[in-house]
Amino acid sequence: MAEETRHTNQDTDQAETSGASSQALNQQPAPPPPAAPDDRQPAERRDAHDVFDIAVLPLQSTTLFPGTVVPLAAGRPRSIAAVEAALATSEKLIACVSVREGRGGEVEATPPDDLYQIGTLVSIKRMMRAPDAIQLIVLGTERVRVVGWSQTDPFLRARVQVMAPPRTIDAQQVEALWRNMQSLIQQALALLPQVPQEIRASVLGATDPVQLAYFLGSVLNLGLEQEQAMLEAETVDELLQIAYARLARELEIMEIRSKIANEAQSEMSKAQRDYILREQMKAIQKELGDDEGGERAEAEMMRERLDQADLPEEVRKEAERELKRMERLPAAAPDYHVIRTYLEYVLELPWKKSSEDKLDLAEARRILDEDHYGLEDIKERILEFLAVIKLRPTSKSPILCFAGPPGVGKTSLGRSIARALGREFERISLGGMRDEAELRGHRRTYIGSMPGRIIQSLRRAGVNNPVMMLDEIDKLGADYRGDPASALLEVLDPQQNNTFRDHYLDLPFDLSNVFFIATANQLAPIPPPLRDRMEIIQLAGYSDQEKLHIALQYLVPRQIIENGLREEQFSITDGALMLIASRYTREAGVRQLERTIGSVVRKAALQVAQGGTDKVTVDVGDIKGLLGAPRFYPEEARKELPAGVATGMAWTEMGGEILFIEATLLPGGSGLTLTGQLGEVMQESARAARSYLWSHASEFDIDPAMFKSYGSHVHVPAGAIPKDGPSAGVAMTSALASLMTGRRVRPDTAMTGEITLSGMVFPVGGVKEKVLAAHRAGIRRIVLPARNEADSEDIPEDVRQQLEIVYVGRIGEALDATLEKVVFSPPPPPFALEDGRERTMSQVETEAMRLRKA
Repeated sequence: MAEETRHTNQDTDQAETSGASSQALNQQPAPPPPAAPDDRQPAERRDAHDVFDIAVLPLQSTTLFPGTVVPLAAGRPRSIAAVEAALATSEKLIACVSVREGRGGEVEATPPDDLYQIGTLVSIKRMMRAPDAIQLIVLGTERVRVVGWSQTDPFLRARVQVMAPPRTIDAQQVEALWRNMQSLIQQALALLPQVPQEIRASVLGATDPVQLAYFLGSVLNLGLEQEQAMLEAETVDELLQIAYARLARELEIMEIRSKIANEAQSEMSKAQRDYILREQMKAIQKELGDDEGGERAEAEMMRERLDQADLPEEVRKEAERELKRMERLPAAAPDYHVIRTYLEYVLELPWKKSSEDKLDLAEARRILDEDHYGLEDIKERILEFLAVIKLRPTSKSPILCFAGPPGVGKTSLGRSIARALGREFERISLGGMRDEAELRGHRRTYIGSMPGRIIQSLRRAGVNNPVMMLDEIDKLGADYRGDPASALLEVLDPQQNNTFRDHYLDLPFDLSNVFFIATANQLAPIPPPLRDRMEIIQLAGYSDQEKLHIALQYLVPRQIIENGLREEQFSITDGALMLIASRYTREAGVRQLERTIGSVVRKAALQVAQGGTDKVTVDVGDIKGLLGAPRFYPEEARKELPAGVATGMAWTEMGGEILFIEATLLPGGSGLTLTGQLGEVMQESARAARSYLWSHASEFDIDPAMFKSYGSHVHVPAGAIPKDGPSAGVAMTSALASLMTGRRVRPDTAMTGEITLSGMVFPVGGVKEKVLAAHRAGIRRIVLPARNEADSEDIPEDVRQQLEIVYVGRIGEALDATLEKVVFSPPPPPFALEDGRERTMSQVETEAMRLRKA
């Protein structure tokens, strides 16, 4: 219990004494008006600056002003003891001092340091004992200042000094504030017609500005700090400024409340009028027999649908509650249509409706083979899932992510999976999505709100177990509207998505039966937590032989049908298709290849439509006339490589490429120069290669003086194309070693691998694409890191049979495999001084500068 309150407890005090805002003047019973000086007894008067000893009663969360009559309740033992001590005196005086804000609280004995120094001397006018407290009516007399504490137990006792009344400094300012306060009080009373007449007369007839300010401080909800500031004010100017500012704020609040009340009353009157008119209209329609289309019939139809729907219990309860709200609303109310749309979504969602899976594994295999060539790993994974469903029907669907270059068939593979499973297929394009609400939906508080794309797709599918493809998941964005990738964390987690809540529905929907398939070109942009929730399946690019099979089995027949021809009217040779795939397209997939084949078929369709021929056969020699000059000239293996040139392999989004690493010595130069738009990682690989060769020069028969006498320049052609990655380390080391030793790099060999300063060769990614690119360029010997040996199984069998693959674990093994044994062109000797000593780089630079000046 608070140490002292104005009523029986602290809550009552805060509600009735401090005032809850602009209704303070209208509370019943209202605080008494300021007491006149004649009401005091002679024993209560004290001269200013008198010092005397008196009991102290702490006040919790309130301040008592001179000249005001207020009720108090003393409930703590120490407070009761202080009151008893005051009642034992003839004057019945006690000092009331407020506890500082944030102090005291539920502590039984408030220490003196927690009290303010200035309080109010009060006279106890009436006392009534209760079982657990003493009820008091007190009258504030003078302000007092605590000079010192003389006692803390069993109650507080202090020496106090009577303070002089506030003095006036600027009479004109006081007069102005006084008049403004009277004007504000009149406006406030005009907004409160229920205030009793005697209170109005007392307030409007007040002549003492100080007593009026104290009275306002006792009825307005100023807060403890401002009330204490009014009590401690030394001048009338300061006191009136505080009271005026607070009164102006309370009047503003009262005006706003009055405006809101008037508007609400007006709206209620309009709503009542509309209700009466609608009831009359329904009565008229009933007499005419035309009430079937009203909202009552609509609500009954909605209830009938709800009774027939197979809904979970939690969903049914929420739908019932919303339907009852709709039945109570008029059809013209905005919420009526919001609730109706919401209920339609709830009733149309497939809460318990599922499609039956096709569990014939042989038929599923046939469908997958019919739609796609190759992709054995993915087909095997789908058959595994079907086998698990067959053995355990309650198992959860997997969450797959197809990652690979554009055009390799990721999206079409999702459709084939749905066809093989006998499920509905829904595709959601995530490319460029930046708003989280696109997935989770908008809350119904917004105008035009709707569910997210997940719930909308399920509504269209009509079952709760479709194959749902999240296309281009690596193209998601994020801005101030949220991060869609973070919203997918719940959707793609089998442990969480069984209670997925859309913001619009706000009901748990089980997504664990949905077969989610995400597609991506790159895995790096996908946040690691989201990537961890998916089973990544890499789709590599196609070899030329695979492209030929795909074109013969799928692309050419489809383009013949789409361009209005019949199979007997068009044919194309294998050589022509291989030429189109290698010289007119440059991709890992087959999308560009199909467009180019479509262009050839359209030209054949033109000839047939013009009546020039009944059948068109396209051979290698016809391609240039139909498509023009070749657009691409892929890198080919060079027959001979000079010293300092090595063939590397690279991976891009469009598939694999080969690139040539070229190195040369710079007489009189220093350090390492790198060109060709090399990224930071690739530059670090070049520096690591030079440092390793320098530190192991004797091992590779390199004169260490060459590193001091010559600078090195490493260049990678196609300089306008940015390049990066650590996999060129072996190729750069081979190029620099060839330059320093004079041994050429074998022209039939391409290499890849990351190197370290300790001489290790680390594994790299994209092995299949790199090897296929080297094979297309005529390379028949490949150097790979030893730890990439398992990746070579992904290389098509027909390509692997034509290659010699060498696996290396250290740089020395790599150089033995890539460099020829014979020294082709010995490297130049280091610069030497006349006495035979090697020159330092500073000497070389000095001489070069001297020659330039000469």
